[in-house]
Order: sequence, then C-alpha cells, then structure tokens
Amino acid sequence: MNKKLLLLVYLLCDIFAAILTWALFFIYRKYNVDPTLFSHFSESIFTDSNFFIGAVVYPFYWILLHIFAGAYVNFYRRSRLKELGITLLISFIGSLLFFFLFIMDDYVNTPNDYVKYFLFLFGLQFILTYLPRLIITTSTINKINSGKILFKTLIIGSDEIALNTYKKVVAQNPSMDIIGYISIPGDDKNAFQSILPCLGTIDELRDLIKQYNIEELIIAILNGKRKYIETIISMVCDNNNLMLKIIPQTQDYLLGAVKTSSVLHEPLISIYPERMPEWQQFFKRFLDVLLSFIAIILLLPLYLLLMVGVKCSSKGPIFYSQERIGYRGKPFKIIKFRSMYVGAEKDRPQLSRKDDERITHFGLFLRKTHLDEIPQFFNVLIGDMSLVGPRPERQYFIDQIVVLAPHYKLLQNIRPGITSWGQVKYGYAENVDQMVERLKWDILYLENMSLSMDLKILIYTFLIIFKGSGK
Repeated sequence: MNKKLLLLVYLLCDIFAAILTWALFFIYRKYNVDPTLFSHFSESIFTDSNFFIGAVVYPFYWILLHIFAGAYVNFYRRSRLKELGITLLISFIGSLLFFFLFIMDDYVNTPNDYVKYFLFLFGLQFILTYLPRLIITTSTINKINSGKILFKTLIIGSDEIALNTYKKVVAQNPSMDIIGYISIPGDDKNAFQSILPCLGTIDELRDLIKQYNIEELIIAILNGKRKYIETIISMVCDNNNLMLKIIPQTQDYLLGAVKTSSVLHEPLISIYPERMPEWQQFFKRFLDVLLSFIAIILLLPLYLLLMVGVKCSSKGPIFYSQERIGYRGKPFKIIKFRSMYVGAEKDRPQLSRKDDERITHFGLFLRKTHLDEIPQFFNVLIGDMSLVGPRPERQYFIDQIVVLAPHYKLLQNIRPGITSWGQVKYGYAENVDQMVERLKWDILYLENMSLSMDLKILIYTFLIIFKGSGK
C-alpha cells in the first residue's frame, strides 16, 4: 500500500469514527432526557437539524485536530504503543474542548450527567478511532518486518566494518533495500567486491539521494574517519524524509547514546531521533498559538506605548520586517519594532555591535529588554515561528556560518523562536564568530527539547526583560 492510499485509509477511518461517535453520542443524550426515545426514534432524531449539522461539523473538527497533531505523517515509522499514546491524548483533549464549547449548556437531569456525557464521548471517540489505527499499524508493521515494504538504503563506508554492518543489517532487517555503498577516502574499496556496487563518493551524496530516492542512510565508519559525519549531516539535514543511522562505539553504549525500540535488530544510533515526543510536539504548537494570542491581547497597551516611543525616537516606520530563513529552510518575513535609523544597511547586511551608532536611543532600550521582538507573536500565530527555538538568521550570514560550522543546518529542522537558549545565555551576536559560538547553546537545545526546557527558557527570558540585562 503506497503512502497516498494509506493516507486515504486513515482519513476515511477517522471520518467514519467521528460520524459514528457523533450519532451514538447524540442518541445517548436524547435517551438520557427522554427514556421513551425509541418509540418515536425517527421523529426525534432524523427531524432534528442539529443531528445532521453535527454529522458534518464533528468529523471536520476531528480531522483538523488530527492534522494539527501530525497524525497523517510518517505512516511507516510508527509503533503501536506510540499510536496508542497519541490517540489517547488527542481523544481526551479534543473531547474535553468539544464538551466545554458545545455540551456544557445541554439540558440534563442531574449535574452528574455531565460526567457521564464526557466519559461516553471520550470513550467512544478513543475506541472507534484507535481500533482501525491499531489494525492499520499492525498490518503495516507486519509488511515491513516481512520485507513487503522496503526502504531504499545506502551504506556509507567501504571497509571491513561497513561489510560486517551490511551482513548483520541484511540478516536482521528485511525491510532495508540496500542498493549500494558510498566510499570513504582511505577505505579499502575492495571490501564489498561484487556484493554491492559503489555508487559514488561523499561529495556526490546529495545527488545520489535524489537520484535513487534514498530513504535511509547507514553510516558505517568508526574511529578517526568519524570526522566525515559532520560533513554528511550538513549535506542531508534538509531532507526530513531521510532516516540516518550510525553504528555505535563502546563509549556510545556506556554513555547511553544507543536508543532503540527494536529488540531483535542490530542496535544503531539514530542521528535524527524525534526531538520531542509527539504529544509534546502537539502541546508545544497548541501553547504557541494559545499563549501568543493571549500575549497580543494583554500587551496591546504596551504595543501602543512602544509604537509611540519608536515614532518619537526617529523618522521612519514603526515596524521593521526582514527576510529570515525558518523551518526547513523556508524564507519568511520576521516582524520587529524598528530599533535603528532608516537606511542602517545601505551596502550589505550588517550585525549590530556594542555602541552601534545606527541604533536609536529608544532602540537601545528595546534591545536591552528584547521588547523589539514582541511583534513576532504574530509570526508565531501564522506558524512561521515558535515561542522558543533557535533565532532565525539571514541567508547572507547562514552562508558564512556553515563554512565554519556545517551542523548549523540542523537547526532548520525545527521552527525558529522568539527566544532561545542561545539568546538567554549569549544574547545578540556582533559577528559570525560569535554566532558560531552561540550555536552550541542552540544545538544543546535541539538535543534536549522538551516542554519543561521551553518553560525554563521562557522564565529566564522574562527575567532578562524585567531586569533589562540583555546583551
């Protein structure tokens, strides 16, 4: 079953589950206040316009919620346990939200009926949604384990280590369709002999991935040759459909870096593990939207004061927009309160520096408190940014950063943020070297993403704003 057909099956099952849940829930509510319902069932149900309106709106509501939660991506990378967890969570949140929006003013016999209504709605929605998903996921996993679903795979490495890795992987992973290997400078290219063809070198990796539609890379290099890993990552980190795996060394086992959900297969380190569990990704985006909306409402008086301050500080527009590179390398316009004089960048892009004469007196205050960034709540609402994430940069500076630190491109796998760990610990960078130095904090955030980490960064950001101690 291809991905498009699998997506259609998921959608149809979710729509059917929502329609059936709504119908049974509607009948249950009617029966609760009228025990004689079934003696005049057709007149009570099929003549009620709310029944048919709900049969259309309710499935649409759940499909949007599932899309928001990322339920229709990575069909082949799922486990039954994760499917259970995310379905249970989304069913609970969605039922709770729907209940408070539309059911709380319902007619009931006693207040306890509200509890019964919610449990009935939540239980039905979860069971009718999860059972088809369990069947689909189990079927998909069985096809993967039996080799009916294959992932085109390349091995990077061409010595005995790569050959041994290939033999173990082939024996234990029938889903991996290993079509060839990439040679590493200094390796014995005769190790594979006629077993696998050599498709090229590291320099050709990006083109080979596109040419052969590669879905998985196995990096089979150890010791001194691991210096090539950074080069490999920088070349393919913009491909979000690619799974990278690397054979672990002894210290990786000791440090707990080897994480795997499979008991029978060869343990490999995933270079691109899920940065956050799916339920936390859902909550992160939900909180981004909710808190940004609340912040815009509450900060309206402050917006007005800052607008007056910017206008009085110098001639020119109140807001300043600039193209930055965001999630998956997509350009977007970032919005800020203008803190510099008009025409501050005439010749080429420039970073601000200490005692920068281009910054207005009021702009200096804005930058110290980071209040110039608060219009970016609108960027968060439309999905260009998150509340917390690495600060987005301009392409002009990114081109210079990746020369010194190719792993910078890893940051483009998550949404940029209004504030970041690097911003809290380091502040504004005055040159490319400082941007590279600040990068370590953003990479550290990338590897430790969680809701609790976001909360800590937000708290420290508020402290910096109140103290005016920002750099």
